[in-house]
Amino acid sequence: MLLLFIRERFAWIGYFIFIFTLLNVLFSLDVGLNSISIWYVNISLLVSFTLFFIWRYVTEVGKLKDFLGNMDGYHLDEAHKNRLVLTPFQEASFRKIERVFYEKNMELNQAKVLLQEYSDELLAWVHEVKAPLTTINLLLEHVEDISLRRKLENEWLRLHLLVDQQLHQTRLASIEKDNYLNEVELKPIVYKEIRGMQAWCIEKGIGFEVAELTETVLTDGKWLAFIVRQILSNAIKYSPANSEVTIFTEHDPTGATLLHIKDVGLGIPLEDLPRIFQKSYTGTAGRESSQSTGMGLYLASNVARKIGIRIYVQSNVGEGSLFTLRFPLQNEYVKLTGR
Repeated sequence: MLLLFIRERFAWIGYFIFIFTLLNVLFSLDVGLNSISIWYVNISLLVSFTLFFIWRYVTEVGKLKDFLGNMDGYHLDEAHKNRLVLTPFQEASFRKIERVFYEKNMELNQAKVLLQEYSDELLAWVHEVKAPLTTINLLLEHVEDISLRRKLENEWLRLHLLVDQQLHQTRLASIEKDNYLNEVELKPIVYKEIRGMQAWCIEKGIGFEVAELTETVLTDGKWLAFIVRQILSNAIKYSPANSEVTIFTEHDPTGATLLHIKDVGLGIPLEDLPRIFQKSYTGTAGRESSQSTGMGLYLASNVARKIGIRIYVQSNVGEGSLFTLRFPLQNEYVKLTGR
C-alpha cells in the first residue's frame, strides 16, 4: 500500500524536489542570503514534508481501506457520511460506480427475463411437438408394409431423440429444481432405454448383451435415463451393422457402483477424447455423419455433474468405446445435496 501511495503522489514529491533544489540554488547564488543557514532551511523543509507525507498517508490510506471495506450496500446519505467521510473525488467516483452498476443490473435483469420467456416458449413448443409425435408413433403400428414401417419408425426415433435433447437442454439450467435423488434400480431404466431404441437396433442389426444389473444406486431416475439414452444412441450410431453392445456393472475399490456401456464401433481418436463432452463438438467420426449434433454427450456430461455421476471414457480407434458411469456414495450424496 505504501508503494502504491508513493506512486500516486509522484507529483507531490517532484514538486517538493523542485522547490528544494530551487531554494538551494538561490541560497548559493544570492549573496544576500549568506547570513541564513542553508542546513537549517533544508532540515526544516525535509522534516515538515516528511511529517506532512506521513499524515496524508495515514489519513488517506485509512479512508481508502474503510471505503473499500464498506462498498457493499453503501449509500451516500447523511447517516453514512457521519460514519465514513469521503473525499469529493471518492464521492464522485463512487456515485459513478453506483450508476454504472445500476444500469448493468437493469440490463442483466432484462436479459434474464427475456431468457426465461424464451425458455418457457421453447418448452411449450417442445411439449406441443411431443403430442403429434406420440400420435404418429401410434399410427405407425397400422402400417402394413413391414419394410416401410421400419424406416418410418427409425426416422420417428431420430426426430424423437432430437426433441428429447432440446427438452432436456432447456431444463438443464433449472435442474436443481427438477431432480430428486433416491434409491433407483438400474435394470428397469436400462431395459426401458434399450426398448426405446428397438427400431434403430433392428435396422442395423444391433444386439445387446446385458448383465443382471441387480444394483440399486443413489441418483435421479429420470435424469439417469437421459444420460443412458445419450450414450446408447452414440453406441448404436457408431457401431457397425450386426454388432453387439455390452452393458454390465461392477464396483470400484471405494465401493461405488460402476455402470459400463461398451460398443465395438469406430472408436474415438486420442486427440478427440479430451473434447467429446464439449458443446457442439462432433469429432472426427461425427463430421462424417449428418446425424451428429455434438450435443448428446455435452448434455449428458452436464447432467451427470449436477447429480453427482462421473462419466469416464476409454476408447481406441477401430476397437470401440467403453463409457463408465460412477454413481455417488452416501457421503458424496450428502455433499452434493448440501451445495
